[in-house]
Amino acid sequence: MDAAHPEQLAEVREDAGVQQRRAAAQAHRERVRETLVAADPDGWVVIDPALSASARAAATISACEAGAARIWGGLLPQEPDTGRRGGAEILLRDARGGYIPVIVVNHKVTDPRRPEPAEFHPLTSDLFAWEPVPDRARKLRQQPRDQQRLAHVYRMLERRGLAPSSPVGGVIGFHFDRILVHDLTSVLADYDSRFADRIAVVRGQVETVPSKVPECRQCIWWNRGAEGGCQAWLNEHRDVSVVAPGSRAEVLRGHGVRTIDELAAWSGPEPEDWQHGPFEEAVVTARAWLVDAPLVRRFGQVWVRRADVEVDVDLESYQEDGAYLWGTLLDGEYKAFVTWDPLPTEDEGRSFAEFWTWLMEIRAQTVAAGRTFAAYCYSRSAEDKWLYESARRFAGRPGVPTAAQVTEFVDSIQWVDMFQAVTDQFICPSGKGLKKIAPVAGFAWRDPEAGGEASMSWYRRAVGYDDDPDLTQRTRLLEYNEDDVRATAVLREWMNPRTPREHSADREVPALSDFAAAPGAPTDLWTSPAQA
Repeated sequence: MDAAHPEQLAEVREDAGVQQRRAAAQAHRERVRETLVAADPDGWVVIDPALSASARAAATISACEAGAARIWGGLLPQEPDTGRRGGAEILLRDARGGYIPVIVVNHKVTDPRRPEPAEFHPLTSDLFAWEPVPDRARKLRQQPRDQQRLAHVYRMLERRGLAPSSPVGGVIGFHFDRILVHDLTSVLADYDSRFADRIAVVRGQVETVPSKVPECRQCIWWNRGAEGGCQAWLNEHRDVSVVAPGSRAEVLRGHGVRTIDELAAWSGPEPEDWQHGPFEEAVVTARAWLVDAPLVRRFGQVWVRRADVEVDVDLESYQEDGAYLWGTLLDGEYKAFVTWDPLPTEDEGRSFAEFWTWLMEIRAQTVAAGRTFAAYCYSRSAEDKWLYESARRFAGRPGVPTAAQVTEFVDSIQWVDMFQAVTDQFICPSGKGLKKIAPVAGFAWRDPEAGGEASMSWYRRAVGYDDDPDLTQRTRLLEYNEDDVRATAVLREWMNPRTPREHSADREVPALSDFAAAPGAPTDLWTSPAQA
């Protein structure tokens, strides 16, 4: 789409979240460069990034031909015939000839682990000397994109006769403590196939049509382009990927199912190669989409754990720098534990300790009074991550829990993930995000731009990363966080009200059994808000 419609890109404003991630990645690369070059200034050739692309490529080749030991910012000559272009942050001279590509990324590539026997130990190398050894203290994070990029650069080096003696490459990740070493032997064939496919698409040699995949939600072409973009095209053609995205759609197309209507009409046995959960749910999702039902009850009665004392929790973080805000809701009162010192900051430990101490005091008082307690979040992965990260980073400070105390809490029945409850109780044809589900329960956010990506931009202005702090953005972030915890509370009460009420999931959401029949019968089961 970029190649076919470049004129439409001129008006595109890059997403603020993407801009910030790019800026953070650039800052990370600069920190790595400054640290490595400072350790051995005479051992590096630094390619001037201000040069034109052709000049940078010429300087890189010249440095390689001169036998430079380490090259920073290397760019290889473009290949008009293959379509390849690119380079690597670091090119390390291989003692046996050629150059080893090393890329610098702003995401985690390994996780720590206690040294123990394992079937596989990743290879890592010292930052200042290429000496790969099995690393028993780390476990690998799967990042296929890194290996694909290394394979791309390897092929470009290979063409110039500059490939290393064996197909290897390295990655310096977010923690900047070791170089993760990748053997590219098993990656190259897959890379070649993927690249050939993509270059054929770009050159118009392969006819393509849209198909929904998870990345579509962040793609500029989702609602832009001819006839309203991919979303409009998919809906108009009732493409099966709308309700069965990604590899699900590929499986279904292999069985002749290309439209939502065809999936909704399925009456045979489950396909043998279906590996995406109960096939019945895929069929019901299609049938629900046809009648504009945003949710379908799996059971006769919707249930979520309730307690005498309930606290809703939501955090706000900024990239990998930390969690600056822990918002809570108790008995209808919002309480925020926040630091407005720009992350990363030691003051984050103070706000986290205050949050944890308050939450554990409410928990202990409730249990001591013989009452039940539960804390609720929506999609616990973020909360769990920052509970553990904060406990690790601020260990030993007053009020900061140990990792064992965090584990005891998050593994208990008192920590309830409302996202999991929604997953367990409903089929969701339109998605399971809080912004999708809570409006069905009757909740609305005050800020129409509320969302995780937007909050990144608000935070930068709130703490003054680029200018003086904007206090209005602090208010905006607090209201956004408050609305998130209130949305979770509204959703819980709608799913499992304490007293019978008309406005509840049991009364308003059609059941799985209502869609047992093929299309034709269920059109009167659901009235959309627009129809109402």
